This record gives sequence, C-alpha cells and structure tokens, in this order.
Amino acid sequence: MSTVDNNQSLNAILDKLGVRKPEEAKRADGSSLGQEDFLKLMTTQLQNQDPFAPMENAEFIAQMAQFSTVTGITEISESLKGMSDQLSEFRIATAANMLGHSVLVPGSNAYPDGDGSISGAIDIPAASANTNIVYRSEAGEILHTQELGAQSAGLVGFSWQDIPQEVLSQNASIRVEAYADTGKGLKSVGASVYSEVLAASTGAAAADVVYDVRGYGDVKASDVVRFKN
Repeated sequence: MSTVDNNQSLNAILDKLGVRKPEEAKRADGSSLGQEDFLKLMTTQLQNQDPFAPMENAEFIAQMAQFSTVTGITEISESLKGMSDQLSEFRIATAANMLGHSVLVPGSNAYPDGDGSISGAIDIPAASANTNIVYRSEAGEILHTQELGAQSAGLVGFSWQDIPQEVLSQNASIRVEAYADTGKGLKSVGASVYSEVLAASTGAAAADVVYDVRGYGDVKASDVVRFKN
C-alpha cells in the first residue's frame, strides 16, 4: 500500500475517533501535537517498522484513541477555564450591584438607613410567649422598646420606623437587644441587623465575594442570609 493510501486510511480512522484534521486544529504555539504531526509520526513508524514483527492493529488503534482522548481532555480543560473566568466576572458584577443596599448581618449595632429607620431579625430557638426589643444609645440609655408578643421559633423581623430627629442627628450607632420567653422567662436571644454595603470586592479566591458593611467591616457574601434595597 502506498503512503498516500496509508494517509487516506489513517484520516478515515481518525475521523471516526473524533481527532481533528489539520485545517480544523491550528495550534496556538508549537508546544503540542496536532493531527498533521501525529500522522507524520505514525506514517514514519509504519514505514520503519520491522516487516517480520509489524504493529498489531489493536495497538495501532489504541495509540490513536489515546491521542484523541488527550486532545479531548485539553479542549475540556480550556472550556472549563473559560467558564471559570466568566463566572468570576459575573460574581464581581453581582457584588457591584449590592452597593448601597443593606444586608442582614449578625450583630447588635445598627445604623439608621436612608429612610431614618432600623430593621433586622432575631433568631428565636423555640416558640416564645413574649418577645421584646430594646434600643439603646451608645451610652446605654434606653431610646425605645417594642413588644412583639408571642412568636413562633425561627427568624422574626423587627423595625423601628419613627426614630426621633434628635436621635438621628447624633449619627451614632444604636444597640439592639432582643429578649424572648421560651418557657423560662425573658432571656436574651441573638439579633441580626440590616447594614449598608459600602464596597464590594473578590476575596483571596475568585469565588469569594466580600462586602464592606458599615459598622462590621468585611463580611463574606456566603454569610449573608438576606438583603434589602
């Protein structure tokens, strides 16, 4: 069989295996083998093989299948990298959209928002017969109290809408204390408050989005359970 016939036969087999033809797989640099290089190597190997111990058909097909597999893996790797870059850009864009919004963060120090109100949520471990919220100044003075009555277990929202102007004018934080009676009298329970996102960035890993939250500093987006406008 002539060299031309050999190449035609190899092309037919490579097409079945999914290995790209030379004109379909131009290399970006000279560090990897394309189908044309592979054909030259295989043709040279066939021309110089021992006529008394020729390559077995199974071995020949296995080598071409291996080449096809490596090529496919390389293409998949490049595709995944492209997807990763796109996801990173999407995370940054999403983080930027949070600027000016408020996120719910664990803590008791709250700052009035643009509407002059404070809001948040408390996590009640069990059904409460009586639930209270106390707002204090930085000096510890009681500014306002709220009775939320009986509440089921879970997150319970609260809000102080009519904050006096003299309190707002101080431009200071307000400490939020929450109490619930789950059967043993009023006991302190954990509170979370909404606070404004001042800046956003990606963390050490591209998958980490970090918010700079007023009064709380860096907060991972994965730690935020709720947000509001």
